[in-house]
Amino acid sequence: MEFPDGLKYSKEHEWVLVEDKAAIIGITEYAQHELGDIVYVELPEVGEKVVKDDPFAAVESVKAVSDVYAPVSGKVLEINDALPESPETINEDPYGDGWMIKVEMTDMDDLKDLMSAEEYAEYIEQQKGADEEEEEEEDEEEEDEKEKK
Repeated sequence: MEFPDGLKYSKEHEWVLVEDKAAIIGITEYAQHELGDIVYVELPEVGEKVVKDDPFAAVESVKAVSDVYAPVSGKVLEINDALPESPETINEDPYGDGWMIKVEMTDMDDLKDLMSAEEYAEYIEQQKGADEEEEEEEDEEEEDEKEKK
């Protein structure tokens, strides 16, 4: 899985490319992989304010509908107009043509809470480990239930 250097990453699996006071935001390759085939994208309007850690968009896949959370606060300068017509672009090119919004950041300190590519890769490994442990515990509980019967 690819996590390009030069981007910042959130625990909610969004990426941020910083250009002066502007931030281009999308979802990571890991997020799109977990979602599966994306069939619908709902984006905010240009001029809307987004608030760090609050949902700013929704992505619907064949598996589920998921909110996309703002990794930084700011005002929407631009949206990726192509996504509503071609939501699969997020699956095909999450770090390029699959970008979602560009915002003018209101607080540069928001970036301090984000991870580097290396930190994000480690975070993903920890998440996978926790998921595997959870699955093992669930399997053990199911086996215990069967043994009781």
